[in-house]
Amino acid sequence: MKRILTFMLAVAMLLAACGGNQPGGLGTGDVGNAKEKTASKDKMKMVFIAGGSFQMGGLTDKAQPDEEPDHKVTLKGFWLDQTEVTNAQYALCVAAGVCEIPRELKSATRPNYYTNPEFADYPVIYVTWNQAKTYCEWAGRRLPTEAEWEYAARGNDFRNFPWGDADPTEELANFGYKNKDTVKVGSYPKGASPFGVLDMAGNVWEWIADFYSPTYYQKSPAENPTGPDKPGPNGLQMVVRGGSWADDIVELRVSNRGFALAQNLEADKLSNAYAGQANDRTGFRCAADE
Repeated sequence: MKRILTFMLAVAMLLAACGGNQPGGLGTGDVGNAKEKTASKDKMKMVFIAGGSFQMGGLTDKAQPDEEPDHKVTLKGFWLDQTEVTNAQYALCVAAGVCEIPRELKSATRPNYYTNPEFADYPVIYVTWNQAKTYCEWAGRRLPTEAEWEYAARGNDFRNFPWGDADPTEELANFGYKNKDTVKVGSYPKGASPFGVLDMAGNVWEWIADFYSPTYYQKSPAENPTGPDKPGPNGLQMVVRGGSWADDIVELRVSNRGFALAQNLEADKLSNAYAGQANDRTGFRCAADE
Protein backbone atom coordinates (compact mmCIF):
# COMPACT_ATOMS: atom_id res chain seq x y z
CA MET A 1 0.00 0.00 0.00
CA LYS A 2 2.83 2.41 0.86
CA ARG A 3 4.43 1.76 -2.50
CA ILE A 4 1.13 2.52 -4.28
CA LEU A 5 0.62 5.77 -2.39
CA THR A 6 4.22 6.79 -3.02
CA PHE A 7 3.78 6.08 -6.72
CA MET A 8 0.55 8.06 -6.94
CA LEU A 9 2.11 11.00 -5.08
CA ALA A 10 5.02 11.00 -7.52
CA VAL A 11 2.61 10.93 -10.45
CA ALA A 12 0.59 13.79 -8.97
CA MET A 13 3.69 15.92 -8.42
CA LEU A 14 4.91 15.24 -11.95
CA LEU A 15 1.55 15.99 -13.54
CA ALA A 16 1.10 19.13 -11.44
CA ALA A 17 4.53 20.36 -12.48
CA CYS A 18 3.55 19.86 -16.10
CA GLY A 19 0.07 21.22 -15.55
CA GLY A 20 0.83 24.89 -15.18
CA ASN A 21 -0.50 25.85 -18.57
CA GLN A 22 -3.99 26.81 -17.51
CA PRO A 23 -5.27 29.75 -19.60
CA GLY A 24 -4.16 33.05 -18.11
CA GLY A 25 -2.10 33.77 -15.00
CA LEU A 26 -2.70 33.23 -11.32
CA GLY A 27 -4.12 35.69 -8.84
CA THR A 28 -7.17 37.94 -8.76
CA GLY A 29 -8.18 40.03 -11.74
CA ASP A 30 -10.72 40.39 -14.51
CA VAL A 31 -11.84 38.01 -17.24
CA GLY A 32 -13.63 40.37 -19.59
CA ASN A 33 -16.03 42.10 -17.22
CA ALA A 34 -15.89 39.26 -14.68
CA LYS A 35 -13.76 38.82 -11.58
CA GLU A 36 -11.48 35.85 -11.36
CA LYS A 37 -9.59 34.04 -8.63
CA THR A 38 -7.40 30.98 -8.26
CA ALA A 39 -8.53 28.11 -6.06
CA SER A 40 -5.96 27.33 -3.39
CA LYS A 41 -6.06 23.54 -3.44
CA ASP A 42 -5.80 22.71 -7.15
CA LYS A 43 -4.84 26.10 -8.65
CA MET A 44 -7.92 26.13 -10.84
CA LYS A 45 -8.73 29.54 -12.28
CA MET A 46 -12.31 30.45 -11.45
CA VAL A 47 -14.61 33.05 -12.95
CA PHE A 48 -17.25 34.92 -10.98
CA ILE A 49 -20.69 34.70 -12.57
CA ALA A 50 -22.63 37.73 -11.37
CA GLY A 51 -26.21 37.10 -10.32
CA GLY A 52 -28.92 37.88 -12.84
CA SER A 53 -31.81 36.59 -14.91
CA PHE A 54 -31.84 34.74 -18.22
CA GLN A 55 -34.10 32.70 -20.45
CA MET A 56 -33.42 29.00 -19.87
CA GLY A 57 -34.32 26.25 -22.30
CA GLY A 58 -34.53 25.69 -26.04
CA LEU A 59 -35.20 28.83 -28.06
CA THR A 60 -35.16 27.49 -31.63
CA ASP A 61 -36.75 24.74 -33.71
CA LYS A 62 -33.80 22.52 -32.69
CA ALA A 63 -35.13 22.39 -29.11
CA GLN A 64 -35.87 18.93 -27.76
CA PRO A 65 -38.96 18.20 -25.65
CA ASP A 66 -36.93 18.14 -22.41
CA GLU A 67 -35.72 21.72 -23.14
CA GLU A 68 -39.28 23.05 -23.06
CA PRO A 69 -40.87 25.24 -22.06
CA ASP A 70 -38.22 27.94 -22.09
CA HIS A 71 -38.57 29.96 -18.90
CA LYS A 72 -37.06 32.87 -17.03
CA VAL A 73 -34.64 31.95 -14.25
CA THR A 74 -32.99 34.24 -11.71
CA LEU A 75 -29.76 33.16 -10.03
CA LYS A 76 -27.58 34.50 -7.27
CA GLY A 77 -23.90 35.00 -8.05
CA PHE A 78 -21.48 32.07 -7.97
CA TRP A 79 -17.97 31.03 -8.99
CA LEU A 80 -17.31 28.56 -11.80
CA ASP A 81 -14.13 26.81 -12.94
CA GLN A 82 -12.92 28.45 -16.13
CA THR A 83 -12.07 25.06 -17.66
CA GLU A 84 -12.77 21.42 -17.09
CA VAL A 85 -10.77 19.71 -14.33
CA THR A 86 -7.55 18.28 -15.73
CA ASN A 87 -5.66 15.03 -15.25
CA ALA A 88 -3.01 16.87 -13.23
CA GLN A 89 -5.53 18.47 -10.92
CA TYR A 90 -7.46 15.26 -10.37
CA ALA A 91 -4.21 13.43 -9.58
CA LEU A 92 -3.67 15.76 -6.62
CA CYS A 93 -6.90 14.51 -5.06
CA VAL A 94 -5.89 10.90 -5.71
CA ALA A 95 -2.51 11.52 -4.10
CA ALA A 96 -4.27 13.02 -1.08
CA GLY A 97 -6.05 9.71 -0.60
CA VAL A 98 -9.51 11.20 -1.18
CA CYS A 99 -10.29 10.48 -4.83
CA GLU A 100 -10.25 7.15 -6.63
CA ILE A 101 -8.28 6.88 -9.85
CA PRO A 102 -10.39 7.07 -13.04
CA ARG A 103 -12.06 3.85 -14.18
CA GLU A 104 -9.70 3.73 -17.17
CA LEU A 105 -6.29 5.34 -17.66
CA LYS A 106 -6.67 5.56 -21.44
CA SER A 107 -8.57 7.89 -23.77
CA ALA A 108 -10.24 7.16 -27.11
CA THR A 109 -6.95 7.00 -29.06
CA ARG A 110 -4.26 7.07 -26.34
CA PRO A 111 -3.46 3.89 -24.37
CA ASN A 112 -1.62 5.97 -21.74
CA TYR A 113 -3.57 9.14 -20.98
CA TYR A 114 -4.23 9.84 -17.30
CA THR A 115 -0.68 9.22 -16.04
CA ASN A 116 1.15 10.60 -19.07
CA PRO A 117 2.58 14.10 -18.39
CA GLU A 118 1.99 14.97 -22.04
CA PHE A 119 -1.73 15.06 -21.24
CA ALA A 120 -1.53 16.72 -17.83
CA ASP A 121 -3.58 19.71 -19.00
CA TYR A 122 -6.24 17.62 -20.73
CA PRO A 123 -9.62 16.95 -19.11
CA VAL A 124 -9.84 14.01 -16.76
CA ILE A 125 -12.28 11.39 -18.10
CA TYR A 126 -13.65 8.00 -17.05
CA VAL A 127 -14.88 9.45 -13.77
CA THR A 128 -18.33 8.77 -12.38
CA TRP A 129 -20.70 11.44 -11.05
CA ASN A 130 -19.77 10.30 -7.54
CA GLN A 131 -16.05 10.72 -8.24
CA ALA A 132 -16.62 14.18 -9.70
CA LYS A 133 -18.63 15.19 -6.63
CA THR A 134 -15.92 13.87 -4.32
CA TYR A 135 -13.25 15.87 -6.14
CA CYS A 136 -15.21 19.11 -6.01
CA GLU A 137 -15.83 18.67 -2.30
CA TRP A 138 -12.15 17.92 -1.68
CA ALA A 139 -11.27 21.12 -3.54
CA GLY A 140 -13.72 23.13 -1.38
CA ARG A 141 -16.26 23.44 -4.18
CA ARG A 142 -19.28 21.58 -5.56
CA LEU A 143 -20.78 20.50 -8.87
CA PRO A 144 -22.74 23.29 -10.60
CA THR A 145 -26.49 23.18 -10.91
CA GLU A 146 -27.99 22.83 -14.36
CA ALA A 147 -29.29 26.40 -14.27
CA GLU A 148 -25.88 27.75 -13.20
CA TRP A 149 -24.18 25.87 -16.02
CA GLU A 150 -26.57 27.16 -18.69
CA TYR A 151 -26.42 30.74 -17.42
CA ALA A 152 -22.61 30.68 -17.46
CA ALA A 153 -22.69 29.34 -21.03
CA ARG A 154 -25.46 31.58 -22.39
CA GLY A 155 -25.34 34.82 -20.44
CA ASN A 156 -28.42 37.02 -20.34
CA ASP A 157 -29.16 37.04 -24.07
CA PHE A 158 -30.74 34.40 -26.29
CA ARG A 159 -27.66 32.84 -27.86
CA ASN A 160 -27.59 29.17 -28.81
CA PHE A 161 -23.87 28.58 -28.30
CA PRO A 162 -21.40 30.07 -25.80
CA TRP A 163 -19.90 32.33 -28.51
CA GLY A 164 -23.19 33.40 -30.13
CA ASP A 165 -25.51 31.92 -32.77
CA ALA A 166 -22.99 30.90 -35.44
CA ASP A 167 -22.58 27.17 -35.89
CA PRO A 168 -19.44 25.60 -34.36
CA THR A 169 -16.21 25.58 -36.34
CA GLU A 170 -12.78 24.10 -35.66
CA GLU A 171 -11.74 27.48 -34.19
CA LEU A 172 -14.56 27.44 -31.65
CA ALA A 173 -14.85 23.91 -30.25
CA ASN A 174 -13.66 20.30 -30.30
CA PHE A 175 -16.59 18.36 -31.77
CA GLY A 176 -17.78 16.02 -34.48
CA TYR A 177 -14.81 13.62 -34.31
CA LYS A 178 -12.59 16.28 -35.85
CA ASN A 179 -9.79 15.54 -33.37
CA LYS A 180 -10.98 12.00 -32.58
CA ASP A 181 -10.22 12.58 -28.89
CA THR A 182 -9.94 15.17 -26.14
CA VAL A 183 -7.73 18.24 -26.49
CA LYS A 184 -5.98 20.43 -23.94
CA VAL A 185 -8.36 22.54 -21.85
CA GLY A 186 -8.64 26.17 -22.92
CA SER A 187 -7.70 25.42 -26.53
CA TYR A 188 -10.58 27.48 -27.95
CA PRO A 189 -10.51 31.03 -26.55
CA LYS A 190 -12.72 32.22 -29.41
CA GLY A 191 -15.39 29.87 -28.12
CA ALA A 192 -15.56 31.49 -24.67
CA SER A 193 -18.92 32.26 -23.09
CA PRO A 194 -20.02 35.85 -22.32
CA PHE A 195 -18.44 35.48 -18.87
CA GLY A 196 -15.14 34.20 -20.25
CA VAL A 197 -15.74 30.55 -19.32
CA LEU A 198 -14.02 28.12 -21.69
CA ASP A 199 -14.82 24.68 -23.14
CA MET A 200 -18.55 24.82 -22.49
CA ALA A 201 -19.25 23.32 -25.90
CA GLY A 202 -17.50 20.13 -26.95
CA ASN A 203 -14.34 18.40 -25.69
CA VAL A 204 -16.13 16.49 -22.90
CA TRP A 205 -19.61 16.34 -21.44
CA GLU A 206 -19.72 17.72 -17.90
CA TRP A 207 -21.40 16.19 -14.86
CA ILE A 208 -24.02 18.40 -13.22
CA ALA A 209 -25.33 18.29 -9.63
CA ASP A 210 -29.01 17.85 -10.61
CA PHE A 211 -31.10 14.74 -11.02
CA TYR A 212 -32.41 14.54 -14.58
CA SER A 213 -36.11 14.76 -15.39
CA PRO A 214 -37.43 15.30 -18.93
CA THR A 215 -40.37 17.31 -17.53
CA TYR A 216 -38.57 19.37 -14.90
CA TYR A 217 -38.90 22.64 -16.81
CA GLN A 218 -42.67 22.40 -16.52
CA LYS A 219 -42.40 23.02 -12.77
CA SER A 220 -38.93 24.47 -12.23
CA PRO A 221 -38.71 27.26 -9.64
CA ALA A 222 -38.07 30.73 -11.03
CA GLU A 223 -35.22 31.41 -8.60
CA ASN A 224 -32.09 29.32 -8.01
CA PRO A 225 -33.48 25.95 -9.19
CA THR A 226 -31.52 22.89 -8.10
CA GLY A 227 -33.30 20.17 -10.04
CA PRO A 228 -35.77 17.49 -8.91
CA ASP A 229 -35.82 16.55 -5.24
CA LYS A 230 -35.41 12.86 -6.01
CA PRO A 231 -34.41 10.65 -8.95
CA GLY A 232 -36.91 9.42 -11.49
CA PRO A 233 -38.04 5.83 -12.11
CA ASN A 234 -35.02 4.95 -14.28
CA GLY A 235 -32.30 5.06 -11.63
CA LEU A 236 -29.88 7.78 -10.59
CA GLN A 237 -29.91 9.69 -13.86
CA MET A 238 -27.85 12.86 -13.47
CA VAL A 239 -27.67 15.74 -15.92
CA VAL A 240 -24.65 16.13 -18.20
CA ARG A 241 -24.09 19.24 -20.31
CA GLY A 242 -21.98 20.64 -23.14
CA GLY A 243 -21.48 17.82 -25.62
CA SER A 244 -18.14 16.20 -26.43
CA TRP A 245 -15.44 15.75 -29.04
CA ALA A 246 -17.60 13.05 -30.62
CA ASP A 247 -20.88 14.96 -30.77
CA ASP A 248 -22.55 16.94 -33.54
CA ILE A 249 -23.74 20.56 -33.59
CA VAL A 250 -27.12 19.95 -31.99
CA GLU A 251 -25.53 18.52 -28.82
CA LEU A 252 -23.30 21.60 -28.43
CA ARG A 253 -26.20 24.02 -27.99
CA VAL A 254 -26.22 25.65 -24.54
CA SER A 255 -29.76 24.40 -23.88
CA ASN A 256 -29.11 20.77 -24.82
CA ARG A 257 -29.65 18.34 -21.95
CA GLY A 258 -28.12 14.90 -21.53
CA PHE A 259 -28.01 12.40 -18.70
CA ALA A 260 -25.96 9.49 -17.40
CA LEU A 261 -26.14 7.19 -14.38
CA ALA A 262 -24.45 7.99 -11.09
CA GLN A 263 -23.33 5.10 -8.89
CA ASN A 264 -26.10 3.73 -6.71
CA LEU A 265 -24.08 2.52 -3.75
CA GLU A 266 -27.14 0.83 -2.26
CA ALA A 267 -27.61 -1.44 -5.28
CA ASP A 268 -26.18 -4.93 -5.80
CA LYS A 269 -22.42 -4.54 -6.17
CA LEU A 270 -22.45 -6.61 -9.34
CA SER A 271 -25.15 -4.51 -10.99
CA ASN A 272 -24.88 -1.75 -13.58
CA ALA A 273 -26.70 0.53 -11.16
CA TYR A 274 -23.95 0.14 -8.59
CA ALA A 275 -21.20 0.72 -11.18
CA GLY A 276 -22.73 3.86 -12.64
CA GLN A 277 -21.38 5.26 -15.88
CA ALA A 278 -17.99 6.68 -16.84
CA ASN A 279 -16.55 7.02 -20.33
CA ASP A 280 -14.00 8.73 -22.56
CA ARG A 281 -16.38 11.59 -23.39
CA THR A 282 -17.34 12.83 -19.92
CA GLY A 283 -15.50 14.98 -17.38
CA PHE A 284 -16.56 17.84 -15.12
CA ARG A 285 -15.91 21.29 -13.69
CA CYS A 286 -16.74 22.65 -10.24
CA ALA A 287 -18.61 25.65 -8.87
CA ALA A 288 -18.63 27.51 -5.56
CA ASP A 289 -20.95 29.87 -3.74
CA GLU A 290 -20.19 33.58 -3.74
